Amino acid sequence: MDARYPPEAVAFGAEVRTWIRDNLPKTTDRETFVAEWTGKLFDGGFVCASWPKEYGGRGLSVIEQVVLNEEFARAKAPMRVSSLGEILVGPTLLQWGTEEQKHEFLPRILKGEIVWCQGFSEPDAGSDLASLQTSAVRSGDDWIIDGTKIWTSEAEDADYMILLARTDADATPRHAGITFFLLPMRQPGIEVIALPQPDGTRGFNRVEIKGARCPDANVVGGVGNGWKVAMTTLGFERGTSAASSYERLKSELDDMIAIAKSQGLTSDPIVRQRLAWAWSKVEILRMSSLRILTAVVHDRHTRETAALEAMNKLYWTDYDKAAQNMAIGLLGPAGQILTGQPDDERRAAVGLGRREPLHHYPVSPMQSSFFFSLSQSIYGGTSEIQRNIVAERVLGLPR
Repeated sequence: MDARYPPEAVAFGAEVRTWIRDNLPKTTDRETFVAEWTGKLFDGGFVCASWPKEYGGRGLSVIEQVVLNEEFARAKAPMRVSSLGEILVGPTLLQWGTEEQKHEFLPRILKGEIVWCQGFSEPDAGSDLASLQTSAVRSGDDWIIDGTKIWTSEAEDADYMILLARTDADATPRHAGITFFLLPMRQPGIEVIALPQPDGTRGFNRVEIKGARCPDANVVGGVGNGWKVAMTTLGFERGTSAASSYERLKSELDDMIAIAKSQGLTSDPIVRQRLAWAWSKVEILRMSSLRILTAVVHDRHTRETAALEAMNKLYWTDYDKAAQNMAIGLLGPAGQILTGQPDDERRAAVGLGRREPLHHYPVSPMQSSFFFSLSQSIYGGTSEIQRNIVAERVLGLPR
């Protein structure tokens, strides 16, 4: 394992750190921040920076991309207001897409012109994704899509959904007969229903699809090959999460220590012990991440390394849920209160442009992190699935 970055990566990190310091907008108004920050990211070459240069990226190496993610996480600077296109869709198209698809979608992703959502999970197909029931039937040059997707982030604003649908109901095994689509969202037959969170924000959605049409040209990776394409997409999701998890968790630990100081708890031996436990967990995560990064950089990405990635994700999601619960406890009674007045005008646009009011109660950053931590053991592969991978590939247990 290499515990230090090479000099060129260290220099690149310093460049990124300086750029963020000089360009991160100081405004607290969200709309102003989004407009200003999006333009600066694009002009600075930090949008889709790991993509090949011929598709508008900077062609960063694996280690440079990790350093980039770390610096942005350390500065608490968002990589993109809506980043699914950059971190999931674009890399998937680079690996599986046709040249027509690349030229159609990659420039628009790069410029932030398209908002994407991910339509994998269903009410009866979450962890067991291979049992999905959404169907796609060919009709001329189109496919007719019917089904339900759930826990779909940003569906209310999305222009396209990366969608898995069954195109062959009789195919065996169940992983076969599934196809990966780029489904246009702004059309009749698609209804987006909000699933409000405890603080009143939308958070997730349920998407009802009834007779929606998707061009055959938007099939990615070929008909019936959707499972392999989707596993590639999920691999990017896990990898991106892991790349910045250490700096994010370290920053949140610093916040917890600050809270403990503000509450006069730093002399409490139990609080000190819990904070020491959290520090040791975060440092273990750093070493584990470096072990995986070393293997990837030296092109030793094997089946065993994939199992280590599963262990890493399982480790940091379990830790983060426990740490966020501890952080809420440090806040005392204030941690249990959602403050502010309801905002009936908070935007909740759905696929066809309709609006439905949602109450929104402003939360503190720590409360927001607590709510988000609950989702981490689900997205990118549930903790139960990660344990199966570890059991089979590390411990050699039977399926």
